[in-house]
Amino acid sequence: MIMALTALALASPVCAVELGDDGLHKAPWLRETFKDLREDLAEAEANDQRLMVIIEQRGCIYCTRMHEEVFVQPEIEEMLENDYFVVRLNMFGDVEVTDFDGTTLPEKQMVAKWGALFTPTMMFFPHDVPEGETATQAAVATMPGAFGASTTFDLLNWVRDEGYLGEEGFQTYHARMHNAREGGG
Repeated sequence: MIMALTALALASPVCAVELGDDGLHKAPWLRETFKDLREDLAEAEANDQRLMVIIEQRGCIYCTRMHEEVFVQPEIEEMLENDYFVVRLNMFGDVEVTDFDGTTLPEKQMVAKWGALFTPTMMFFPHDVPEGETATQAAVATMPGAFGASTTFDLLNWVRDEGYLGEEGFQTYHARMHNAREGGG
């Protein structure tokens, strides 16, 4: 397993990923939904998956990096397909989004309400969101920006395995995983 994770950390395939008419990357693990987070969470739970919202924008070089170098890593792509229900929002889009608290706004206004400033931003949610909470209040982890394969892999595992419920924060978990991959423990 450590050898596989080391290969994951060192591998950096670059491949062209299809762009849609909206200028956003297309991936088989991205879900087309009505963007009602309450419904999306219910569907994720029914599929035994974790809800993840990713905020992207047209022309985002960091989104391109994630789609061409990170999300295509077999271990990461498999986790996104099997363990996550991923809904994308366009930072400057006009599609209506319904937050957990029932507020409905166009994507660009919802992203502003949540205070998301960077793309990509990944938001991860618990199995159950208390009534009246917003996405920013409910999120168990929010990762703004582009990160390498090993950080992304560790984050996906930490959220999936509910590491946020324990005493070991993500940074400590990631350092421990990194050290194990490097043979340091």
